[in-house]
Amino acid sequence: MTSEPTPVPPPGCPAHGSGQRVPMYTPEFAADPHSYYAYMRHHGPTAPVELAPGVEATLVTDYAAALDLLQNPGDFRKDARRWRDLNEGRISPDSPVLPLLAHRPNCMFSDGAEHLRLRQAVTESFARVSSHQLSESVDRVARYLISQFRARGSADLLNDYAKQLPLFVFNELFGCPAEIGDRVMFGISGIFDGINAEKANEVLAQAVSELVALKRTRPGDDVTSWLMQHPARLNDVEMSHQLVLLLGAGAEPLRNLIANTLHLLLTNDRYAQNGLVEEALDATLWHNPPMSNYAPHYPARDMEFAGQKLAAGDLVLVSLQAANATSAGSNRAHLAWSAGPHACPSKEPARLITLAAIEHLFNELPDVELAVPEESLTWRPGPFNRALAQLPARFTPAAPPREARPQPSRTSQRPTPDAPAKGRGGLWSSFLTWLRT
Repeated sequence: MTSEPTPVPPPGCPAHGSGQRVPMYTPEFAADPHSYYAYMRHHGPTAPVELAPGVEATLVTDYAAALDLLQNPGDFRKDARRWRDLNEGRISPDSPVLPLLAHRPNCMFSDGAEHLRLRQAVTESFARVSSHQLSESVDRVARYLISQFRARGSADLLNDYAKQLPLFVFNELFGCPAEIGDRVMFGISGIFDGINAEKANEVLAQAVSELVALKRTRPGDDVTSWLMQHPARLNDVEMSHQLVLLLGAGAEPLRNLIANTLHLLLTNDRYAQNGLVEEALDATLWHNPPMSNYAPHYPARDMEFAGQKLAAGDLVLVSLQAANATSAGSNRAHLAWSAGPHACPSKEPARLITLAAIEHLFNELPDVELAVPEESLTWRPGPFNRALAQLPARFTPAAPPREARPQPSRTSQRPTPDAPAKGRGGLWSSFLTWLRT
């Protein structure tokens, strides 16, 4: 009986021995992550990786080991102030991965009683959004966005639709007035797209602070006001950081989930021809989850985990995508929503938004198809996301419905280095103008 040959590192991977870390930020990794995961798994349930130049971590690639970690808050903590490499100055302050790993006073980066307090406030406030309200919001936004490009007969379904829709929906749910909403959209897009990220972060922080101040004096029927009124009694700093977390989670992961599911529907006839949108969504969550590698944790003490020695304060991430590939579980047993006490609190709203957005698009544009060969599509480099760069599509041009009457918009443009100034219209204010006409 012969043993399986040791897999060689994928093309572009400098890891030519067990002591080398596998880089997860290269275009080669983005193009074919499954080859990298197969190489990593040959060496065990965990692998040494590099998230960005100089940022080292241990990546869990096995389903059972991932569940062990995610469901063990006693041994693995979320508070990033435990991160030893950061505390000892080995992480550059301008590292591109720091904004998604550094500590923030929100429910994602907290443990124990503090996590429970913040998590309950977030979960119970967002639970007040009804499915009917959410569906109506998606319908309004979808009609608006499609009205901007349907007469052209072509669109980039990522940047013109999947990227924009969650931001519009969440701005509406969180009660953002026009000029604050424009800057929230600029900030969120800039942070995740890497376009003038430092400026974008400043704009977002200021806009969210203004939203908190506004709702303190003029509460409304929206998630921001409900979060503020929750018995957890969040202060202004806590409010701002929960809002940034929720708005961010409603932007990048959701846009990738919508786009990745559309990608499957446009490239696999079995799903598209039979109208199996929900099945395509589940397949995407298994094989191309929007956050493919994340769930940062830190060992509370020196330990051995899955055959690997870990020191207190080591950065340990879970490859949700790689772990899924090692499971033979039921259709909803994937780890795309994570697991344990920090599992995604809004998976049902996320499913509803994604399904409604896709079904609306196919109802409006029934002959939509991919406009380029599938193999020409590219995936954005980065250690955390499974994210397309573009999704060009074509369809039969049609005039917008009479009731749409779209106003001039910049929805197909990327954010510019200058944030929308007060009183100057942007994407969100264009949508609000369209609603009122």
